[in-house]
Amino acid sequence: MSKPVKKATVVVSKQQLSEGIFSMWLEEKEIADAAKAGQFVSVYCDSKEHLLPRPISICEVDKEVGRIRLVFRVAGEGTKEISEKEVGDSVWILGTLGNGYTLEGTKAILVGGGIGIPPMLQLAKELPCEKVIVLGYRNKDTFLDEEFKKYGKVVYATDDGSLGTKGTVIDAIREHNLTADIVYACGPKPMLKGIKTFAEELGIPAQISLEERMACGIGACLGCVCKSKEKDHHSHVNNKRVCKDGPVFYAEEVEL
Repeated sequence: MSKPVKKATVVVSKQQLSEGIFSMWLEEKEIADAAKAGQFVSVYCDSKEHLLPRPISICEVDKEVGRIRLVFRVAGEGTKEISEKEVGDSVWILGTLGNGYTLEGTKAILVGGGIGIPPMLQLAKELPCEKVIVLGYRNKDTFLDEEFKKYGKVVYATDDGSLGTKGTVIDAIREHNLTADIVYACGPKPMLKGIKTFAEELGIPAQISLEERMACGIGACLGCVCKSKEKDHHSHVNNKRVCKDGPVFYAEEVEL
């Protein structure tokens, strides 16, 4: 992984995809060249009231023109301020951060839930194998799903049953009798627990991306640790830093 750099990027396009969900392409060649599926950047607000940057997963990368795409949900005043940026505005980011997905397998299931869906799009583009993509939404108000269809079969799960399987992404996987030799996932912790159990049942590896509140984003503050089976060489206790050691881990490495 290359050393993170703090750079001023330029907003080259912006779109609201769904209620509270925004897509933004930023132009910055050095960060785009280093970016890979599963990594993230820290986005800084202009307001002095919001000192800590907001960690946002990389949704897509265009290395030819030197751009990265961020798709995020407005969850507070910080992300609200970022969502109000317009084309031509400057946005300071630190990146690239974290360890992304390792590309492996000959048949994969990609699983995204809620705002864990965006980082799976770049993975779907990079992964050179047969894949089925399982997307979990609250209801039929979806986002990005049409773009995923370029890279594999898309299976839906919704909380209210208005689209696809009613229930969880695990319910959708079982309803469609999906099998693979590896699972990749990003989403809320209950979903990741289900993915870990599912992978254990099939005897296959699972790479999961964890979501935790972060402060520094570079592994110095230990504010985003998760429990691990092995002792961490940095802290000498059973934990891992999600921002530095992750956010992507093999499921068997961490306790959920």
